[in-house]
Amino acid sequence: MEQNKTEKLTGKQNIVQILKFTVFSASAGIIQFVSFTLMNEIFKLPYWPSYLIALMLSVLYNFTLNKRFTFKSAANVPIAMLKVAGFYLVFTPLSTWWGDALTGIGWNEYIVLLGTMLVNLACEYLFCRFFVYKGSMNTNKLAAKDREINAKTLLSVICKR
Repeated sequence: MEQNKTEKLTGKQNIVQILKFTVFSASAGIIQFVSFTLMNEIFKLPYWPSYLIALMLSVLYNFTLNKRFTFKSAANVPIAMLKVAGFYLVFTPLSTWWGDALTGIGWNEYIVLLGTMLVNLACEYLFCRFFVYKGSMNTNKLAAKDREINAKTLLSVICKR
């Protein structure tokens, strides 16, 4: 069941969605940070390849969790992935450039990485919320199950009156 495109999320639903996105992104951030550290410290790669490898790993993980649990979208996976890839076609070169430039003038790699991850969090949430999953939020099986549970709860409350 596709959500009506004009239906809006409640304030509570928006807050829950933002919190889920943040938690999943933080876990993806851990993957990115650990991967980056391995590339930077163990393999001694320069900033930019360390960053790119770590970013790709975290994006794949984050996409999977957020599509299913945060946005509860039944949107076509390849199309949604292409849209997210479009975001990263812009974000990746820019963030690689500024990261390499900042580390090149002496900024600490980990401070640059953390700042970049925070910019990514905010920009990607907005991009996914208002472009990738616009019109397809709460359309997957998990959302249908939630609606069924909510309807049963409401019915039990009404019947108790």
